[in-house]
Amino acid sequence: MECRVKWVDHMCFLATSGSGHALVMDTSPDYGGHNLGVRPMELLLAGMGGCTSVDVVSILRKGRFDLVGCEVEIHGERAAEPPKVYTRIHVHYRITGRQIPADRIARAIELSATKLCSASIMLGKVATVTHDYEYIEVR
Repeated sequence: MECRVKWVDHMCFLATSGSGHALVMDTSPDYGGHNLGVRPMELLLAGMGGCTSVDVVSILRKGRFDLVGCEVEIHGERAAEPPKVYTRIHVHYRITGRQIPADRIARAIELSATKLCSASIMLGKVATVTHDYEYIEVR
């Protein structure tokens, strides 16, 4: 995998992935930016959320469960002093479906957190990562 990050102006940067996709990163005006894009540290949480979501959706679909939705909310706490690494990360899953057993949802999340999600496991080397979920049954 590879990525190229190019400075645009002020504190705005354009990242282009090896797969050809692009996104804008920027800082707040307090740090010399114009708030035109996502913060780089937010991208770490977004990457973790995307990685674990892919795992959980894949596991539940392979189990042939009637999955309707998967949403992940992540809250990260950072150290007060530089380097301001994440020290605690909480991942909350909102799973929507029909007749999906609670133990299967919990197992999918556990597999992602402990064996599959590279981003979660990597961030877990420097931060305490916790998980919980809610299940919404739909008709």
